[in-house]
Amino acid sequence: MTLLSVNLNAVAQLRNRRDLPWPSVTGLARVVLDVGASGITVHPRPDERHIRRADVYDLSALLRSDYPDAEFNIEGYPSEDFLGLIEEVNPQQVTLVPDDPNQATSDHGWDFAGKGNFLTSVVQLLKRPDRRISLFCDPDAGESGVLAAKATGADRIELFTGPYGACYDDPKRASEELAKLAKTCSAAMAIGLGVNAGHDLTLENLPAFQHAVKGVAEASIGHGITADALIFGFKEATRLYIAALADN
Repeated sequence: MTLLSVNLNAVAQLRNRRDLPWPSVTGLARVVLDVGASGITVHPRPDERHIRRADVYDLSALLRSDYPDAEFNIEGYPSEDFLGLIEEVNPQQVTLVPDDPNQATSDHGWDFAGKGNFLTSVVQLLKRPDRRISLFCDPDAGESGVLAAKATGADRIELFTGPYGACYDDPKRASEELAKLAKTCSAAMAIGLGVNAGHDLTLENLPAFQHAVKGVAEASIGHGITADALIFGFKEATRLYIAALADN
């Protein structure tokens, strides 16, 4: 079974279109956790175009007080500000991504070989007994890539599933992307790295992903759930994604 961590960036981005407190990031965190999501993911960016720094503090307080068994996963590039935020909030998981601050969204994994020394220093700075470190990973990283990721001291990789998600109208290409993801996942697990996944996973493409890529511990999903919530509501959309992830 793959656990679901709901990414609330899209909720925050919708809220930020108006100078109003709704939709409530913490309110919808309650909704998804109450129906069985295992955690919450956010990716605070320097320009606060979606998740704001204040949201991170509010979500941390909510999880610690009302959902102590839920996991808080904070994604981001390890800038000085980001590292300081992590030390203040102390989430259970930190996912490091190689984003430029101006990127609309994450679109590639780390160069584990080229950035190995940098990542090793950051991982060692962030690691604690009660905190897991995950590194964003290209789908075709393969054995050499995951070996380099493991050498940094990270606990997990997060498979970048965006290229697979972009194949919604091309079954042949989707099959090729799934093969890459499965190979990298298998190589990571063989050397003791846990595997997460995220980006453009939907109710339509999750069944094939779950069938092909075995052993994923956690999926971080936000845009798909938010889009489906416009049809089903957040409670039912979350239930549907939990059910889709249970089949592995």
